[in-house]
Amino acid sequence: MKQIIQHLNTGETLLEEVPAPAIQKGCVLIKTKCSLISPGTEKMLIEFSKYNLLSKARNNPERVKQVLDKIKSDGIIPTLEAVFKKLDQPLPLGYCNAGEVIAIADDITEFKVGDRVISNGGHAEFVCIPKNLVAKIPDNVEYEEAVFTVIAAIGLQSIRLAQPQLGEIFVVFGLGLVGILTAKLLAINGCKVVGFDIDEERVEFANTLNINSYNINSDVESIIRTNIIHSGVDAVIITAAAQNDKLISTAAKICRKKARIILVGIADLKFEREEFYKKELQFQISCSYGPGRYDESYEDGGIDYPLAYVRWTEKRNFESILECLQNKTLDVKPLISGKFVFSKAADAYKNLTDTKAITNLLVYDDESPYIQSILVSEKIAKASKGIIGIIGAGNFASMTLLPALKKNKANIKYISSASGLNAQQLAKKYNIENAVSNNQMIFEDPAVELVVISTRHDTHAELILQSITHKKHIFTEKPIAINAVQLSAIEEAYRTSEQILFFTGFNRRHAPLAVKAKQLIGAFEDLNIVITVNAGILPSDHWLHNEQIGGGRIIGEACHFFDLMSFFASSDISDVYATDNSTSASPENSIIHLTYKNGVQGVINYFSNGNKSYPKEKIEIYSGNRVLILDNFKKLTGYGFKNFSVKKTLQNKGHQDQFESMVNILLSGGKAYTSFSSLVNTTKATFAAVKSIREKNVVKID
Repeated sequence: MKQIIQHLNTGETLLEEVPAPAIQKGCVLIKTKCSLISPGTEKMLIEFSKYNLLSKARNNPERVKQVLDKIKSDGIIPTLEAVFKKLDQPLPLGYCNAGEVIAIADDITEFKVGDRVISNGGHAEFVCIPKNLVAKIPDNVEYEEAVFTVIAAIGLQSIRLAQPQLGEIFVVFGLGLVGILTAKLLAINGCKVVGFDIDEERVEFANTLNINSYNINSDVESIIRTNIIHSGVDAVIITAAAQNDKLISTAAKICRKKARIILVGIADLKFEREEFYKKELQFQISCSYGPGRYDESYEDGGIDYPLAYVRWTEKRNFESILECLQNKTLDVKPLISGKFVFSKAADAYKNLTDTKAITNLLVYDDESPYIQSILVSEKIAKASKGIIGIIGAGNFASMTLLPALKKNKANIKYISSASGLNAQQLAKKYNIENAVSNNQMIFEDPAVELVVISTRHDTHAELILQSITHKKHIFTEKPIAINAVQLSAIEEAYRTSEQILFFTGFNRRHAPLAVKAKQLIGAFEDLNIVITVNAGILPSDHWLHNEQIGGGRIIGEACHFFDLMSFFASSDISDVYATDNSTSASPENSIIHLTYKNGVQGVINYFSNGNKSYPKEKIEIYSGNRVLILDNFKKLTGYGFKNFSVKKTLQNKGHQDQFESMVNILLSGGKAYTSFSSLVNTTKATFAAVKSIREKNVVKID
């Protein structure tokens, strides 16, 4: 299928051929009939992509601070590599889509094939969208009207926050598409609306739509006091974008006492306290389409908010707009500046940064076929052994996995992603034969020997089981499972397929300085090991905290250090005792004591409450009157060792060495670098740590 993408690095806007998305749980698959170009958001992205690196940094001061912190902890070269790889990832454009449902997931009941729907899908021939971001189009509403729903919901949400009453006077700053739709919806609510914009053509156009409008470069305060109302307006909604505080300052001046100011667009949040204080003004920022936005459980998980407690969610706002279109109280047809056939989308974007058009629509070819996965190459694999299929094309795949595999000349035949876009971009960059969205193509191809699993944690176990069923060797990113039920299923399946090589992404045991430390330790078993991890805080709604998706930070992230300690101990963990004093539901400030079957003791300090500028990882190993200190995988210092005192390198956490070992084993034969029983022991130990924290006792591992 075709999709419009924006390259943040080069500034190019392209119509690309990508694999069509696969249907996912909780989603509907939509064949697009029409999509709307959002002049504000898409223009901003396109202009940002054309900035040089310095200008990009100036426009993202918070990101610059994160980069500087990373340089302090990881060094400049790894940080710059991460920044450039991130900028090299293209963005799909668009979020106003209307089309026909052509497939539904098994757990969907509220939609059926053939339904006409709107969604926040992008500019693509097919989109796969979670059910809470999809709404049915009434029979008497055309696709070209319905496609305005999502962007109109942005204006509607700001109005919900402003709580308008019949007869109130509102000012709207900014008469672009969102501003005009906001003004129209306010009029439907029985409000008197006055519009302002910096562009005279927009002012004139708004006046033709019966929106009383003026140029904002005029004396706004005088216009309001003289022509509208002397006491000041009831509310101001700001839908414009400005890099200063003038809009908010002007809004405060034209408001009456106890009025409301709602910010939809962009403005410098500097307030003249005197104006806000004297009038007791209310100020609020409106978040996109409404409640549910950026809530993963609502948007991706399909969990709705109870209507009695959250009357207006994203989806219910969509439905309200569609109802206005149905009863003809909202007329959007005059807002269509132009229509372009999707295959000619480049023409619609060519002058986007200069045009005064309110918006353009993209109309799609009804004859475009749905193909489960295109971009299937007819190339024949060059090698008969070691052929790899990769499932998952996210950040880890693009920034770490693929560079390491390609450096080791791995023979990659497939890369798969649910949306198709990421797979297509990475296939092009790394010269991979096939980009697909259907994982079954990988499992069912007899040429594929090893499946690399680089997806979210909750999918690992299912994909491992499918790999075992199809007799494929496995490399999975950590963890192999996020609960005991998943792990038990994997153990049972693997018992009958032990000839399958099973690799896991515990890369730190492959780091050159870790390998050197193990050589220096030798055969001593009186080891005491302390690993301190300055993990850093994650937002409370981060997917890793969700135990159903990420497993929590101990199972999903700290498992690295359980494995590393087992590597040094050369034994399996027998007992776990852990405590945690974090306030989050998922433990993230933990002290974990491990006892090994051979008597080795270890402590993992896994903390989220440290400072980003402090190094992330420190390993201390005590044995036989000797001490080794491994500092952030950049420096190894020995005390009490003959002929060794210190070794320094660029930070190296072992990814490259890990994949070199895996590829060599795949091509030349041999056992996996870590035994399956060790992987199971490590995983059980992470489960035991969480259990120990909750039950406040020692947990023994079978």
